[in-house]
Amino acid sequence: MAAMVVFLITLSVLFMIFLVFKLVFDTISCYLLNPRRIRKTMEKQGVRGPKPRGVTGNMLEMFKLTSQSTSKEMGTIHHDLVGRLLPHYVKWSKSYGKRFIYWHGVEPRMCLTDTELIKELMTKHHLVTGKSWLQQQGSKHFTGRGLLMANDRDWYHQRHIAAPAFMGDKLKSYCGHMVESTKQMLQSLQNAVNSGQTEFEIGASMSRLTADIIARTEFDSSYEKGKQIFYLLTSLQHLCAQASRHLCFPGSRFFPTKYNREMKSLKMEVDRLLMEIIQSRKDCVEIGRSSSYGNDLLGILLNEMEKKRGDQFKLNLQLIMDECKTFFFAGHETTALLLTWTVMLLATNPSWQDKVRAELKEVCNGGVPSVDQLSKLTV
Repeated sequence: MAAMVVFLITLSVLFMIFLVFKLVFDTISCYLLNPRRIRKTMEKQGVRGPKPRGVTGNMLEMFKLTSQSTSKEMGTIHHDLVGRLLPHYVKWSKSYGKRFIYWHGVEPRMCLTDTELIKELMTKHHLVTGKSWLQQQGSKHFTGRGLLMANDRDWYHQRHIAAPAFMGDKLKSYCGHMVESTKQMLQSLQNAVNSGQTEFEIGASMSRLTADIIARTEFDSSYEKGKQIFYLLTSLQHLCAQASRHLCFPGSRFFPTKYNREMKSLKMEVDRLLMEIIQSRKDCVEIGRSSSYGNDLLGILLNEMEKKRGDQFKLNLQLIMDECKTFFFAGHETTALLLTWTVMLLATNPSWQDKVRAELKEVCNGGVPSVDQLSKLTV
């Protein structure tokens, strides 16, 4: 018995020594050996870049250049914003050419501005490229493993499951939601004008508009819960943005910090609300109250999941929830910024406002544009 106890203790000690050795080796490989190997391999192929500084890589220089370029307001409105928002790309492309490598912490990132190389990468090698571990970690609580963060075959299968939601006929069916949400936004602005308000933060209005449209098109009858999910995801997005400015050490996500606790709490609440909506759809189908999961984005995803159950690729409910989060992320802020920029351009070019109004009056007779009329709005 004593020999067995000694044997087990010895085995446990050896196992602990092995774990410590493996942790030390993995850390050295991650922060020293792999970056050095990658840098030498790329240099042999003629690809160089700014020298990384320890475990921070080129992050400090990036933040310094960006802070300097955005410290002052723009003197005039112009479209050449790359030098202001991404000054490090401008600086390094001048020094190292159309191909260069820079370091986000210990993670190498390739910058390509050669259109032929980009074309080759996107057409011939799209299944072996994708999001890195660091990028996936930075957004795992926000978009999870949805289409935006999927790689290789996972991306291929998820893309085919999501594609039916974006067919032409489906997009046309969302038109009513878009019109209704836009009318409500315009009415709220008109009410504010009538009450004496003279200045507006138009970006905030556009942000609320796109969020409202996504909540309606993604969840339809569960629209109110969709709005709750949106506000929680907005908070998660801000937290994830903070994470991208810090190094992500192995195991750091398990530390009981205030940041990690808040991130986990928000994610759990988003998942809870999404699961409630999904479960109610499943219950309706199972008891026979409905023949499908619905025609909104969520319903289309669930219907496609049902069709592909027999396939080798299995889609789980967590993945469905991650796709819903991805739709919010991909369709909200990008669209809101585009609309805001458009309004700003119209505001600074009154002659184009006149052209747009004249065309709308001619094509739509002063009414709301319909889907069929959109192609006639050439201006």
